[in-house]
Amino acid sequence: MASTISRRRFLQAGTGGSLALAASAVAETPVRKFQEGVSPWPLCLNTSTIRPATLEQKVECAIAAGYDGVEPWVNDLEAYEQEGKSLEDLAKRIRDAGLFVPNIIGLWNAMPPTEEAFEASLEGTRNRMRLAAAIGSQHAAAIPAPDREDFDLKWGAEMYRRLLEIGRKEFGIIVAFEFVGFMKGVHRLGQASAVALDANDPDACLIADTFHLFRGDSGFEGVRHLDGGFIADFHWNDVPAEPPREEQGDTHRIYPGDGILPLEKLMRDLVAIDYRGPLSLEMFNEEHYKQDPMVVAKTGLQKMRDQITRALA
Repeated sequence: MASTISRRRFLQAGTGGSLALAASAVAETPVRKFQEGVSPWPLCLNTSTIRPATLEQKVECAIAAGYDGVEPWVNDLEAYEQEGKSLEDLAKRIRDAGLFVPNIIGLWNAMPPTEEAFEASLEGTRNRMRLAAAIGSQHAAAIPAPDREDFDLKWGAEMYRRLLEIGRKEFGIIVAFEFVGFMKGVHRLGQASAVALDANDPDACLIADTFHLFRGDSGFEGVRHLDGGFIADFHWNDVPAEPPREEQGDTHRIYPGDGILPLEKLMRDLVAIDYRGPLSLEMFNEEHYKQDPMVVAKTGLQKMRDQITRALA
């Protein structure tokens, strides 16, 4: 079974000055608390995966399919409120079913290039944070948009720091920074890590995504260098061999295990860095949108469970 060295044992071994000694320390196996003991991570349904359904249908689908959590999009929350429905009541339905909401996507256009534009964006950003809090979300994803090639990482870190403060103090949520692989600006793991680290905030964290690691050409080895607690949520999906990486978009995402990404190795690396957050199935596959959403949700969950079983055997 795959295993990870506890941080304490690593540090104890490290005092001897040898990483090799640390690697030989007695290892610990991951605790599989989810999915009837199959998974060390909660498995969540990102609602983009079954997008044609209503928000209530998406929540009920996640419950009935057997997920541990559900990850909605903010436009669904906005529409739900506009229909006169209560997000607090929906949050209760989610909790009563034993699920949780790890994250809301997202805080759109919350990181513009100037102070004046940033201040002007805060009214909309605060309302999206309010919606995230109403549905009971732990996080809200800040996307580095409006997108621009000359995105200033230092200014991005300052905006992210301020967003963290607002989310925490005013709404009781943690804002997580999400990079997008096909953006012109922040599209790589290293860039996103720099923004989050330089925010100089103890709650700074990332939303990672297997597609964006691939599409932005970060690769997957860098994840091993992070602390598991630095990642708030991991979007999970696969990609086909064709078209070429540079030509792939969100609609090319496919079920985990059906493509070319090294997802089982990544799972073992997540165990090694003590990542304990969710794996959230996120696809935008138009062929799936034509199918019964319950079939898509159940198929995706089973493929993730199968992948975990193989990876950690």
